[in-house]
Amino acid sequence: MLNKLKLYLFNTASRQKEEFVPLKPGEVKLYCCGPTVYHFVHIGNLRTFVFEDFLCRVLAYNGYQVDHTVNITDVGHLTSDEDSGEDKMEKGAAREGKTVWEVAEFYTQSFWKDWERLNLKQPSRWTKATDYIAEQIDLIQKLETRGFSYTNEDGVYFDTAKFPRYADFAKLDIDGLQAGARVEMIDGKRNATDFALWKFSPSDKQRLMEWESPWGKGFPGWHVECSAMALKHGGDTLDIHCGGTDLVRVHHTNEIAQSECATGHTFVRYWVHGEFLRMSADERGVSKMSKSTGNFLTLDSLLENGFSAMDYRYFCMTAHYRSFLTFSWESLTSAMESLRSLRKKTETLIGQEQTLETAEAFAWLERFHSALNDDLNFPQALAVVNQMLKDDTLDDREKAALIKNFDQVLGLGLTEKSESMDKSISLDDELTALVDERNKARAEKNFKRADEIRDIFKSKGLVLKDSPSGTTWEKA
Repeated sequence: MLNKLKLYLFNTASRQKEEFVPLKPGEVKLYCCGPTVYHFVHIGNLRTFVFEDFLCRVLAYNGYQVDHTVNITDVGHLTSDEDSGEDKMEKGAAREGKTVWEVAEFYTQSFWKDWERLNLKQPSRWTKATDYIAEQIDLIQKLETRGFSYTNEDGVYFDTAKFPRYADFAKLDIDGLQAGARVEMIDGKRNATDFALWKFSPSDKQRLMEWESPWGKGFPGWHVECSAMALKHGGDTLDIHCGGTDLVRVHHTNEIAQSECATGHTFVRYWVHGEFLRMSADERGVSKMSKSTGNFLTLDSLLENGFSAMDYRYFCMTAHYRSFLTFSWESLTSAMESLRSLRKKTETLIGQEQTLETAEAFAWLERFHSALNDDLNFPQALAVVNQMLKDDTLDDREKAALIKNFDQVLGLGLTEKSESMDKSISLDDELTALVDERNKARAEKNFKRADEIRDIFKSKGLVLKDSPSGTTWEKA
């Protein structure tokens, strides 16, 4: 019999691990910041979504019913955190010669495709910023009525000086920020940390996305959308709010300020943040993955190099979510080989499950559960899985039952035959000849032709995957 185990999560607000106790027994209100859909999400972004999937699965494993909201940012996210620069959506539209709506739809669909390939659980709802303009205006009006906002020539701003706890969450040096912002601060801002709630459209041109409001035509600030959607679907107080560590200093700090000043209640009880994925430093010493610099890889990039989405999912488990994880092709290859080794051991067990009965089996179950409940320690959980498979005191039927139980959280498809997960198909003579031509082009370092052939396959809904053992293909 398994003992009832407590779940502990590291709360960014307190900077320590805390026992998780939801506001309402048995239920969890969870909000996760989604992507800004002006470009492809990169594997650094995807690491955050994988960790959040682990959290959702662990919550469900502990018996909680999870009400999970993920937003899609399709307006208002400027290229600078200081409320200046281009709207990223308009920047994407200009880059591609499309409307902002076309850009948003294309990259949203691309993101959802990656979500499914990584076997991430669907949230309770997806919320797009442009579908919640009325709710955002309503939130701004509440702040205005309560005296927390002011209007200047640029737009409607939140006055952070009226929220004394503003610096607490990110432990900001407000005096230092004020001193550093004296020269470059936007005209009309009272404090360096003040942020836009509503930005006015320029008078000399029409924006691609703008709406009428009580303050004039314009668009909402980036931070407003998350508060408006979280409050609508989660109530005044959420149990958990997630995102990457890059959101702590500005975005989540601003969410707390505007939400708590609008409602008078604690906005979030547990803040859970995932650390960055870093790339091996290039010749310039650059290791940060960034869309603005073009220094990033997509999930498709991995597939085209012979890896699977499950290889990347497993790779994400090899480091704790609060630790930096450094990407290299060598480290991903190691993860791929480890996953193949694990599958080789578990495939022989498929279909043999029986009810757990022995004390040894329950001991392994408790070790696995304990690792998960210790702030989502997936590296330790994987170690437990591999150790259990070596335990000669267990018969295959109990091992099979344990693997089936464990994979509810791991999400690696360990209860499926490899063939059922293989999306490869047969090629006709024309496409087979193109594969041969591409292999020859790669050998001759004619990468332009190799890429052209890869794009031909992509247009037919097929992905080419190169590996040391040769080229394979599968449905996209």
